[in-house]
Amino acid sequence: MRVAYQAGVVRALLEEPLRFFHADGTSGGIINLAMLLSGLTVDQMCDRWRTVNIKDFASLMPLDRYLSSPGLEAMGDADGIVNRVFPHLGIDVSRIRAARGMEGTFNVCNFSRKTNEVIPHDKVDLDLLVAGMSLPIFMPPVRKGEDLYTDSVWIKDANLMEAVRRGAEELWVVWCIGNTGEYRTGVFNQYVHMIELSANGALFEEFDRIQEINARIQRGEAAFGQTRPIRLHLIRPEYPLPLDPELYLGEIDTASLIAMGYSDGKHYLENRTDEGLPFEPETTKMKDGTLGIAFRETMAGGFSLQESDPEEGQRKGKAAGNILSLHAAVEIVDIKRFREEPAHAGRLTGHIDFRPFGGQIPGKNGVFNLFSPGDQPNLKLMVYELPFERDGQDYYLAGRKEVRNDPGFDLWKDTTTLYTRLHQGSDKTGPVVGAGVLTLGPEDLIKLVTTIRVTNAKSLKEKSEVIGDFTRFFLGELADSYLNHAAPGGGPTPTPRT
Repeated sequence: MRVAYQAGVVRALLEEPLRFFHADGTSGGIINLAMLLSGLTVDQMCDRWRTVNIKDFASLMPLDRYLSSPGLEAMGDADGIVNRVFPHLGIDVSRIRAARGMEGTFNVCNFSRKTNEVIPHDKVDLDLLVAGMSLPIFMPPVRKGEDLYTDSVWIKDANLMEAVRRGAEELWVVWCIGNTGEYRTGVFNQYVHMIELSANGALFEEFDRIQEINARIQRGEAAFGQTRPIRLHLIRPEYPLPLDPELYLGEIDTASLIAMGYSDGKHYLENRTDEGLPFEPETTKMKDGTLGIAFRETMAGGFSLQESDPEEGQRKGKAAGNILSLHAAVEIVDIKRFREEPAHAGRLTGHIDFRPFGGQIPGKNGVFNLFSPGDQPNLKLMVYELPFERDGQDYYLAGRKEVRNDPGFDLWKDTTTLYTRLHQGSDKTGPVVGAGVLTLGPEDLIKLVTTIRVTNAKSLKEKSEVIGDFTRFFLGELADSYLNHAAPGGGPTPTPRT
């Protein structure tokens, strides 16, 4: 299900003045290529990924197959994908075959011959699309004539040479397969490791071939018509993406994956060089996972443009029916470092809905701080900042919750009220062009709690320890703000040792 991440990257790419002449898909990547060639815009692709029922991907075979067969071909079949997922995602084989303007190729494994076959988009059919995602153990092979076809991920997960043979001089790869030095235990994790080994290994062999071709081009040869060395651009997550069980169990959702992909895509585009990346294994290398925590949070409230005061912006926005919603996915990748650093920083991705701007506007890599020191004594801040683009203009949404002990019981208000300003430009030094107040309601808080997940835990014990550590940190900071600094008359009092 990592292909929802791909959809976010594709959106970032197609917002740029880039024109692609050929696209190639393998395994799950077949889905996004099929959506593009079916005529969907990137906005439509992302919308459909956000609303797909993930459980539709799983489909059990008839009961008698499980009871009567001495050896099952697979755990399930493709009925859910064909009858529910493909229609929801807008995949239409007739439109794919008729598509013009960009060549598309789909990779499938001919199991009978143990070879990868490249299917041009005008020759693909429903059986081949399904075969290209039929991963052994989980789905059965698909028979075409005398041959059986399966997912090609074991022998090729990105067919760069297909693009090179077509004369490509610039390659853009969206890479979602993990590549770390960590070896994880358990049957499922080791099954994933086997995919990582085969997919990365095949890619690195193609890297070597392309380097040889580049050497020939530099000597004046025209290997496949190229007149200059082939360049590589590769977009990947900083840490390995969550695996399918976490998506099925609701610990992460497709909207968060899309936001992560879009953010990573924008980050690469903003920092890329004309030379691109080296054709070497380190190009797909990701950081080893550390124990962390992640959650999703939605805040909404009245918001008004041409206003700089959040409370006035909230009043005017409500009166005009202009509500801004911030859908934030927060990830704290290293809980130990998070606790030790004064700023208590995490990563924020997500999207906003705001009627004057439109819906589902994706953000770039944002900022999250939890109980970071404020600019006044006894003031701590919860910071939510998300940059985004609209119609070619950069904007920066900067919000903060102000945690301090004022007269009266204000803990709930302080921790659920986000005073927000919208800046024109790429950071909060730009002019303020809008303001409002976003809040987290009781139902939203309950939803937030249900989305909390521990990342990279190897056991239930580690999960419980991280949850306990984070809870103690959160409650300790609240106690420091509302108890330790409370004194008769509302003044501060010395912090007692506990």
